[in-house]
Amino acid sequence: MLSDIENLLKLQEADKEIRRLQEEIAELPKRVAAIEQKLAGTKAQLEKAQAAIKADEAARKKHDATITDLRGKISKYRDQSLDVKTNEQYKALLHEIQFAEKEISEIEDKILEIMVNADARSAEVKAAQAELKEETAEIEREKEQARQRTAEDEKLLAEWRGKRDQLRGGIDEDLLRHYERVSKFRGTGIAEVREQKCMGCQVMLRPQTYNDVRSGEKMVYCDSCQRVLYLSPAEEKIEEKPTVHRPRRHHPKIDAPQAWYYRPEFDAAGEVYLCFTNSGGRASRRVYEIHTGRLIGDILIREGDFRHAFPEDITGSIRLNGDWDEEELDAWGTEAPMVVLDALWADLELARHEMSARPASKPEAQAVVPGQAAS
Repeated sequence: MLSDIENLLKLQEADKEIRRLQEEIAELPKRVAAIEQKLAGTKAQLEKAQAAIKADEAARKKHDATITDLRGKISKYRDQSLDVKTNEQYKALLHEIQFAEKEISEIEDKILEIMVNADARSAEVKAAQAELKEETAEIEREKEQARQRTAEDEKLLAEWRGKRDQLRGGIDEDLLRHYERVSKFRGTGIAEVREQKCMGCQVMLRPQTYNDVRSGEKMVYCDSCQRVLYLSPAEEKIEEKPTVHRPRRHHPKIDAPQAWYYRPEFDAAGEVYLCFTNSGGRASRRVYEIHTGRLIGDILIREGDFRHAFPEDITGSIRLNGDWDEEELDAWGTEAPMVVLDALWADLELARHEMSARPASKPEAQAVVPGQAAS
């Protein structure tokens, strides 16, 4: 792994930890504010209950005063009734007395209702006072914990910032600017590659891009998200794992309707894979660059079996194992998948090993004559 990649991974870890600490420091006052808001609600509930009690007491005093006034009127009316001369005057005073007594009865009912509610009001006040006391103690504990946690986080934040500054000094300036620019918009500036996919944006890489990442000889960037790419430790382990035993190679059938070949030279394209397919009395040829999987030129179609239609391409080539139907070939478009390239390359390595292990008296084994299968 490139040293700059290692430093970027450490820098990204520092950046993540710095962001986490900053978010936690910013979140602690919000948590305390939420508790204080709840405390304010409890205080308001207590004040409301206390205000209700005061209102009941004021209402009862007002009702008592009204009853006193009414009773005074009744006494006055009764005294006046002793001096009246006519029945009409007596009846009028009697009516006033009855009206006052009725009003006193209604007021006494209201006073009774206030007295009945007084117990409930008192219970509400006591409950609110107890809750307020408990929440006040809780918020004080939360505040103290927040102060301690903030102090710890700020200390760690200062340490991580120091580490970050030190790491930045060990990274190429252009690479650092690219990493920070991408991190600003994407959250991260470097991503691992797993199964030919950028794990940052989940987009498949082009075969050439994947090969460049695997080689580890230069910095490679994702075409989709622009993150710096590096091979995952799992894939690096697979890459570095030595091959102790070579499996016995399966030889392709001579009369198979599809055949793959390797050519070390093909016009100006260099090393290529050739794919021939027989169908309906005609043969088609596709040419792929072996490292990128790029389709070279157009699909060529000729009459007859591919061995007779394309003898000049087969001669001197190495026959490989490969069998993908027409629908899969068409689905590839202009680029063969990396899994196909890997399979063909593995079979080519086995074929070369077989040829190198043959006796020197059979040098013609590397060339393939039309109508025969190369091993």
